[in-house]
Amino acid sequence: MPNCPSLSSCPFFNNKMCSRPALAEMYKKRYCKGNYEICARFKVSKALGKEHVPNDLFPNQSDKAENLINRK
Repeated sequence: MPNCPSLSSCPFFNNKMCSRPALAEMYKKRYCKGNYEICARFKVSKALGKEHVPNDLFPNQSDKAENLINRK
């Protein structure tokens, strides 16, 4: 599986969770360097554009992503 196409610009991937490095690495492995298409951040970006991805949205928050997408 290829890496997420948004790696270089994603605030989450670029150390948003530096206070919890083990958890961040787990998320990065699963979403950013794994199945990025299930990432909540990727879903919102794809559906609404990068400018609509909240800074505090974590990759595992699919429910929150779906709510954002459905509101637009």
